[in-house]
Amino acid sequence: MTSAAASPPPALRPPRAGRNYGLLTAAAIITSLGTHGALIAAAFAVLESGGDGGDVGLVAAARTAPLVLFLLIGGAIADRLPRHRVMVAANALNCGSQAVFAWLVLAGDPQLWQMMLLTALCGTGQAFFNPAAEGMLMSSVSGDQAARAFAFFRMSMHGAAIGGAALGGAMIAAMDPGWVLAVDAAAFAVAGTLRAFLDVSHIPAREPGGGLLADLRDGWREVAGRPWLWAIVLQFSVVVAVVGAAEAVYGPLVARDELGGARPWGFALAAFGVGTLGGAVLMMRWKPRRLLLAGTLCVFPMALPSAGLAIPLPVTALCGVMFVTGVSIEVFGVSWMTALHQEIPEEKLSRVSAYDWFGSVAMVPLATAAAGPVETLVGRGEALWGCAVLIVVVTVGVLFVPDVRNLTRRDTGTMRTAGTMKTAGTMKTAGTVKTAGTTVPSPMPAQVPAQASADAEGSVGGLG
Repeated sequence: MTSAAASPPPALRPPRAGRNYGLLTAAAIITSLGTHGALIAAAFAVLESGGDGGDVGLVAAARTAPLVLFLLIGGAIADRLPRHRVMVAANALNCGSQAVFAWLVLAGDPQLWQMMLLTALCGTGQAFFNPAAEGMLMSSVSGDQAARAFAFFRMSMHGAAIGGAALGGAMIAAMDPGWVLAVDAAAFAVAGTLRAFLDVSHIPAREPGGGLLADLRDGWREVAGRPWLWAIVLQFSVVVAVVGAAEAVYGPLVARDELGGARPWGFALAAFGVGTLGGAVLMMRWKPRRLLLAGTLCVFPMALPSAGLAIPLPVTALCGVMFVTGVSIEVFGVSWMTALHQEIPEEKLSRVSAYDWFGSVAMVPLATAAAGPVETLVGRGEALWGCAVLIVVVTVGVLFVPDVRNLTRRDTGTMRTAGTMKTAGTMKTAGTVKTAGTTVPSPMPAQVPAQASADAEGSVGGLG
């Protein structure tokens, strides 16, 4: 694995990042600031209305369920309609639902079913927004600047997420949670307005298709025909699920029983957030030639938090582990987005992204629901060690896929055209592209029967 030749330190903002990229980044920062505070506010709104922990879980599940149900449809629609219109419509739905949620909380007596319905509408909006936003972001940068642009975007997102959570917590301590929800609604309104000004004239007009189901089948063939793609999708369907169970269920329990309460766990999560910022800064400088090999090797540290909680490590050591994990996941995330940008035809980006997102969230509800019974059955420490082992096993399995080890960065004058990718000095052959002695999947769709699959880490750090 080699990196690009040394060059002067890059400017913070990627060079030649155009107007669309600036609008997308600004809008994502605004929504991330609002949403991460609103997630905390929603939980406190449930509790202050007389609910308990189970009610908080029901409201959270109400957001996740429509996200799983509608992601694939959202991806197909985003490749069929102008993506910025899908994004604006989703933002309008999120703005309206959060505004009503805020009004109910401020009025004083929200019912559980009302809060579940409104958070379900938020999840529905996110299901249509995420694939459209990821496709729009990838089409807004060119090949030579893509990795740095994605790293800067993710760094901005993570910084806004940390700031939004801190600001939301401070606001809830000083005022009614309803005001935090109202701020989130306003953030969606501002972000939707910015996204309405996106320029889609550079995106080729979509060819008439055979209907929504045909589009979904076409997207599935795009995923199933690329072993590196469906293998990592499957890998992350497991990784995200067990990480979710370990950090959402077991982490707070270990903190309460072994570490001294919620404050140490908050420090550990903050260390993870700082690590993601550090990883994004690193990826603005480092360009690993074998994208997916570098990214996949950096998935192994994701097993460390589960192992650290199983021991359990002292707070300082746990914070160090979480920081390393944050750095590692950003190396994977930027490498993954760069690989998708390089290999997937522009007009299919949203559909492929939808399968990616679907895999990342589909097993999370099952894993978090099973966490309690598994702890009762085998013990908390054993369950956490099991989470760590699962991450290692599926990641080792992915390394046996040749394309994961061999897919190579192509930075020499990459140009997208409708459905193909032309690269200076690159020879396209039937089904493969050969570069620098390495065979990697062609960006043209392979005519391979659909196979079983599901996920990936395009979902790392949603687009807001």
